[in-house]
Amino acid sequence: MTDNAASAEPRETQESPLSGEAEATASSRSARGESGLAGIAASVRRWWLTEVTGAVDQVQVIADRREECLLSERYLFMVAMSAGIAVVGLLQSSTAVVIGAMLLSPLMGPIMGLGFALAIGDYHWLKQSARSLAWGSVIAILLCALIVYVSPIKTITPEIAARTEPTLFDLMVALFSGMAGAYAMIRGRAGTIVGVAIATALMPPLATVGFGLATLNGTVFWGASLLFVTNLITIALTAWAMARLYGFRSRLSERQTQAQNFAVVLVFILLAIPLGYSLQQIAWEANATRIVRSEIDETFDPRSEVFALETDFKREPIAVAATVFTPALRPDAELDIERALEKRLGRPVELTLVQDEVGRSAGAAEAAQLSAARDREEAAARARADALALRLALVAGVGDEDVTIDRTRRRAVVRARPLEGANVATYRMLEERIRATEQDWTIEIIPPAAALPAGYAFNEEGLPTAPARRALETVAWAAGRVDLPVVVVGNGEDAERAVAFLEERGVTVELRRERGELRAEWGAYPAQE
Repeated sequence: MTDNAASAEPRETQESPLSGEAEATASSRSARGESGLAGIAASVRRWWLTEVTGAVDQVQVIADRREECLLSERYLFMVAMSAGIAVVGLLQSSTAVVIGAMLLSPLMGPIMGLGFALAIGDYHWLKQSARSLAWGSVIAILLCALIVYVSPIKTITPEIAARTEPTLFDLMVALFSGMAGAYAMIRGRAGTIVGVAIATALMPPLATVGFGLATLNGTVFWGASLLFVTNLITIALTAWAMARLYGFRSRLSERQTQAQNFAVVLVFILLAIPLGYSLQQIAWEANATRIVRSEIDETFDPRSEVFALETDFKREPIAVAATVFTPALRPDAELDIERALEKRLGRPVELTLVQDEVGRSAGAAEAAQLSAARDREEAAARARADALALRLALVAGVGDEDVTIDRTRRRAVVRARPLEGANVATYRMLEERIRATEQDWTIEIIPPAAALPAGYAFNEEGLPTAPARRALETVAWAAGRVDLPVVVVGNGEDAERAVAFLEERGVTVELRRERGELRAEWGAYPAQE
């Protein structure tokens, strides 16, 4: 017993060094793992600071953003034009027209300015952006309210209704669009801005607010206001986050920065609460619509087809209207379906059901439905062409009767009147923006013989710089619209290069050698004897 005990003691004392060695090994591995993760994080941070944020010209980005926040004549003019187009599109329920208003709207500039100014702690810039945004919003709302007030059309169209119930999805769209817009502005990806302008519906909600003000409709007014505020705050705060991510320096202390971060998170939470409730309500309405269609389908013959189902869940009782193409009429169907819906939805329902008797063949109902759909499609095409004519008339400063519309060839032409402060580049920009929303149409705005862009610089290889190329292409565009030759005024090789550039694009051009800035002017055809 004693020997066994004695022999056991050394074994116990021998195990402890092994145990300590194992612990040391495990500790060493853990330390290496932690140092490895820390090393990866440090490498990523160094890469981000040197390769990403270090490549950003912060001074130029901030200068560009400041310029877009100025309360200028051009800014207010574009706000007014965008608002007018938006409210016309909403009244006509034309998606294409509404998209055109989004493209023209300059509101993205001061909203992004709010975010960047907040990121760097420049409160003078913050106040400047807020002032521009406030004036633009007020002018847009009042102009839209005036147009709606004098308009004979004051019905709530689907385009208007779509902007009175913002949800979490709208917040997400504004979030992702704000990220894309801020990235494009920081990294100089100007081509992305067009898509961002369409995705972030800034002007249509303001136009809807104006509609609600003119018609004294509180539901429309406050719903559209919530959508605009949601888009505004989300885009501005997203721009703030992207600017901070890309290393834009802040003048705030660490404590002020933490308070700012907390305030941003709190604002997102406060916005999410009403939007989440609205999303829940929309989900219930979608399910209720499915139930309505199901009840109608189950009541009629399997060969029947439901057409033009409409529901209004804001009314009390719920209003439901539908047309059914059926081979067998059912006199009591309206009352039976109404009772079934009240039982399943738990709310009173008022059903208006129109039954159209069709042949008993298998495809009779489908044929009737297709015929009705074709009629609606033709009416929609006419409405779209009329909306396009109205939009072109608005930007060209003429009446819609002065717009030539060829629906067969999908071609629209308008001769614009001279607009105060507008040059040839302005008319080209308007044409491009309308064309972007009507890609299956040929759009031509014939500008007046306004001033042509000047200042054409060429590099050492004899190629025009990017601004010069854009200016010369604008001259060529205008020459293709206006029946006048072009005179290039200047001296030296650059003048000859400008002439060659225009001649390659089919422009009738003449060179007049003079000292001074290289420019283009309208010429005149020689008088015929």
